[in-house]
Amino acid sequence: MSSVDEYAVKQIRGPYVKLPKHPDHCETIEQLIAYCAQRREAGAILGADLFSGAGGLSQGLTNAGVEVVLGVDHYDYAVETHAARFPGISAPWDLSDAESVERVAHVIQEAGIDVLAGGPPCQPFSKAGRNGIRHLVERGLRDPIDERRNLWRAYLEVVMLARPKAVVMENVPDIALDEEMFIMRSMIEELEQIGYSVESKVIEAWRYGVPQFRHRYILIALRDGVHFDWPAETTNKVTVWNAIGDMPEVEGGWRPEGGADGWIPYEGPKTSFQKYIRSGVAAEDSGKLFDHITRPVREDDRMAFEMMTSETKYSDLPDHLKRYRSDIYDDKYKRLDENDISRTITAHIAKDGYGYIHPRQSRTLTVREAARLQTFPDDFRFSGPPSAAFKQIGNAVPVRLGEVLGQAVLNSLEKGAAKPYNAIQTSSALAEWYKKRPESELVWPWMREGDRWKVLVCEIFLERGMVGQSAMIWGLIKQLKGPTLKSGIPKETVDTLLGVFQGPRFEKRREKFRSIVSEINSNPKGFWAAHIEEKDFPSINPGLRNILELSSTDPRQEGNSEEPVIVAKGVLRVTSRFQGEDVESRNKGTDGRISIGRLLGLNEQSRGAHLALFEVARTICVGDSPRCGDCPLQTWCAHAKKSHEGQQPLF
Repeated sequence: MSSVDEYAVKQIRGPYVKLPKHPDHCETIEQLIAYCAQRREAGAILGADLFSGAGGLSQGLTNAGVEVVLGVDHYDYAVETHAARFPGISAPWDLSDAESVERVAHVIQEAGIDVLAGGPPCQPFSKAGRNGIRHLVERGLRDPIDERRNLWRAYLEVVMLARPKAVVMENVPDIALDEEMFIMRSMIEELEQIGYSVESKVIEAWRYGVPQFRHRYILIALRDGVHFDWPAETTNKVTVWNAIGDMPEVEGGWRPEGGADGWIPYEGPKTSFQKYIRSGVAAEDSGKLFDHITRPVREDDRMAFEMMTSETKYSDLPDHLKRYRSDIYDDKYKRLDENDISRTITAHIAKDGYGYIHPRQSRTLTVREAARLQTFPDDFRFSGPPSAAFKQIGNAVPVRLGEVLGQAVLNSLEKGAAKPYNAIQTSSALAEWYKKRPESELVWPWMREGDRWKVLVCEIFLERGMVGQSAMIWGLIKQLKGPTLKSGIPKETVDTLLGVFQGPRFEKRREKFRSIVSEINSNPKGFWAAHIEEKDFPSINPGLRNILELSSTDPRQEGNSEEPVIVAKGVLRVTSRFQGEDVESRNKGTDGRISIGRLLGLNEQSRGAHLALFEVARTICVGDSPRCGDCPLQTWCAHAKKSHEGQQPLF
């Protein structure tokens, strides 16, 4: 059998771009430190970019006024690209290695680098590993070696050692949005422990002038408690055609004469975006467009492309033009809509480019078109063959996003306003208030007790009760015996509860209760595990499971419970009013959860603080007439301040 795949996409052949190093490239750390001293003397603000790739974030910071003098990445072609574009050192150091972490921190300190940026890969890790890290975070400690294999922790360790004035971290939203939001809350807690103010949220890149749909998680930390002001967003989209419509037509597989130095004649920019992207091109190259090359097009692909509009799905194509299963690859082929933003540019564009078909021509995007959609300037070249260029482009932070964030960081540092609170303060205020609250005034008193079994019973039967309404029944439930690690639920307990909750109102709840009782009796040990497994307890829905894990501090359970961030029980109303930004009616799963995590931090007080938010929402921060004077957050709350000043609050 032939080893050649008849359906394989042809690799992109040449030209191979070999770039000279930047004129101010440094060969040694000693040279770098001397160079940085000269630049600081001249008034330069210096920056470093870890996990830099080709340098999208580095270029953005440079545009904003930060001179990036250190780049670190593991991909050789990207390191070569970075070394050609930026002064100082671009190094292939392995940041999973303790020595590299210490070397980078040393360079940042000795060179006087003020801005540290980067997008560390988020690697999965076990619950056991997470619990170990959390134990250290809660006590203000750090493990200097073992956890560095998680690269986000290596990045954080550099900050801890070097203490730059500003930290900019960009990543995929998933790094912050697991159930416990563990990475985000850990970073906030540890950075605040050493005096940084921290802001973070998930942004849409198009709102900052990037012509593509791209959600990214951004964390900004400023030393000495300096407050960060987020940059203003735009509602005007830079469309695909606005970005690439000035480029001359080319056939798939076309190559210019002159190899890597070859170019295609270019008539000039037409839109403001195109003028922005061409602004750094040398005068002698104003009529040239480099890297406007892409892969050849198979005849069957060309036929498929010609049939497609931006609305066509891969599954809509006739069977004889399909080379992949359409039930799995429904969006395998995608023609971009010239009147809208592009889909997210990723490193997969180096594989086949089918997800990025030109809006008018029957081919996939060229290297330069992909770079434009990532807002790389036209004079930015990429080391290596075209496939390496595509990979570097797909892995990059959009330049324009980095530029906007960099400008906001510099503006905030110059302004120097202090952030009035941090998560350590807000979680402490909430937890102390909750601890002192009389049980008779709690809507959900069972949560404070921390008995997982009692919480389960009350959440099933009493969750919708008002203050004082269920006090008598709660008193009864407290006296009933529950399951242990080895035994199931006593029959007399089940009979008593079913006898108390009679009538049609409780019919469905009784049915749910019976199912859960059966599952607990079959696996009592599993019910007391740190994490309640869905496969063992299918009758406990995710929302109830999160409540049980959050509120449980029972000594019978094995290991520490998870501490999920819960968007329920009115807490988003509290966080919306607190920060003066509506996260209750939109983006509950991203902005909403982040707004909660930012109040809680990740410390010994955060569990109680989360439970306090439930009570505040139900008894104080109510819908129509919030009692701001009784709220533990009133000192910092935007809503309370406006009410006190006689202004009309937003939410």
